[in-house]
Amino acid sequence: MATEGQVNIKDSRRLLFVCAGNICRSPLAEAVFAAHAVRRGVRGLFTIDSCGTGGWHAGDDPDPRSIAVARRYGVPIAHRARQLAPRSDFVCFDLLLAMDRENLSEALRAGAPAQRTMLLRQFDPELSGGGRASPEVPDPYYGGPEGFDAVYRMVDRACKGLLDALLAEK
Repeated sequence: MATEGQVNIKDSRRLLFVCAGNICRSPLAEAVFAAHAVRRGVRGLFTIDSCGTGGWHAGDDPDPRSIAVARRYGVPIAHRARQLAPRSDFVCFDLLLAMDRENLSEALRAGAPAQRTMLLRQFDPELSGGGRASPEVPDPYYGGPEGFDAVYRMVDRACKGLLDALLAEK
């Protein structure tokens, strides 16, 4: 069990994926994590949601390119964008998983508990070797479909690593 001020990753069951507008990266991460949990037969163990640090897309569907890449990989994605709600989200969720440093900083500025807020790609096994890969999931919004494919692959690896970490034996 974690002591006060620390989080034991294995005790975390309520996950919030965070990006800027909640239409590209974070709803994709939410859907990919859920798909991995379903495949492993543990979906019922988790509460999963996503949000954006900004509210300009609130109520919108995911970006059509996120929907398309998820569909290509057989991952159902259904989400309406919403903005981060500090009063409830920081209480309701065990882990806040930011897509990049800017999202991480925005969440922390809004009052997110630092010990429960981290970059999603901290769980990407590709980064464990100390290579030069960035620990961030880049925003594909202003690019083409190839950016969404790259984001999917990063999110897929990181979500699988996150699920492995959450399910690891104590």
